[in-house]
Amino acid sequence: MKFGIDRLLSEPELRQPLDGQRVALLAHPASVTADLTHSLDALIAAGVNITAMFGPQHGVRGDLQDNMMESPDFTDPQYNIPVFSLYGEVRRPTGQSMGTFDTILIDLQDVGCRIYTFVTTLLYVLEAAAEHGKTVWVLDRPNPAGRPIEGLTLLPGWESFVGAGPMPMRHGMTLGELGHWFVDHYKIDVEYRVIGMEGWAPDAAPGFGWPESRVWINPSPNAANVNMARAYAGTVMLEGTNLSEGRGTTRPLELFGAPDIDAKAAIAEMRRIAPDWLSGCTLRDLWFQPTFHKHVGELCSGVFIHAEGAGYDHAAFRPWRVQAAGFKAIRTLYPDYDLWRDFPYEYEFGKLAIDVINGGPGLRDWVDDRGAVAGQLESLTRGDEIAWQETRRKYLLY
Repeated sequence: MKFGIDRLLSEPELRQPLDGQRVALLAHPASVTADLTHSLDALIAAGVNITAMFGPQHGVRGDLQDNMMESPDFTDPQYNIPVFSLYGEVRRPTGQSMGTFDTILIDLQDVGCRIYTFVTTLLYVLEAAAEHGKTVWVLDRPNPAGRPIEGLTLLPGWESFVGAGPMPMRHGMTLGELGHWFVDHYKIDVEYRVIGMEGWAPDAAPGFGWPESRVWINPSPNAANVNMARAYAGTVMLEGTNLSEGRGTTRPLELFGAPDIDAKAAIAEMRRIAPDWLSGCTLRDLWFQPTFHKHVGELCSGVFIHAEGAGYDHAAFRPWRVQAAGFKAIRTLYPDYDLWRDFPYEYEFGKLAIDVINGGPGLRDWVDDRGAVAGQLESLTRGDEIAWQETRRKYLLY
């Protein structure tokens, strides 16, 4: 199969509209061709006039680990072009940076989750391009989490840098497809084009979104593999809690735990609370000791989520519900546990991080309601998922 960047490079007629244009590239370390050449190098070698680069959260170089660690602007030392950060002093492109190009190519590997900030960066670039009369192309890449939809839809008034619009947590679309939805939903008057993939089969085993022929490269420092991408729509919620999501270990965002919980008891309680929600994956208790971040240097009892191997069922796996069951288990076993972390999250102040992450308080309210059962969250969420399935239908390209 071919990703958008590979088609652009191999099909001269696709590049023809870029002749005579000043072209910018929005990219990160995973922006590579099939032979692992970085897209910047490959495009310049193909004769595209790259006049600027933009970097999303974690930077063009992907060197910054945590949230709210800002990247500076700099000049690329090899090509002597400006590199503008969209996660530094600004998160929206400025007029100065917009003056450096005519068309911007967006070549970002996404992980298929609303909270992953590349989604919001795409929206902000589309809006800036409309304001400044620029053209936007997305060089499309796979959604490694595939087509499944899951989670509550972001509520009005809860928009943020981790919530670009009213979609569920796991949206099941590519960035190229999301761009079409953004243009329609927000009525953005912009020239927008997707260089689509060739041969992507999101429902095909064993990758179910990620083709086995392609090497996985971290799109952000803690996105280490496809298992993480599959689990992320659930495990990202741990960022809003005092449980560790495994930062400071070699498998971040694939597990959860803390020094003061019993993981085996938590798994048993998760199975009691919502056995159906745990289908499609294998839960394994483990011990870990973070070298940085939450519970640094402390021995933690934890739960690892295996969305891989013989126990993986792509259609059945529902990571958002798995993690919701984990929270409910902790609340049931330890009623007074200090679960929700109160701190500024992605520049949102005055709201609990768990609510910012979920685009509203629905998940937290269910967890904290001692009498609430799985069916209540299920009924609340299912309507949102069915509605999104219908909304996104006309934007699917594959």
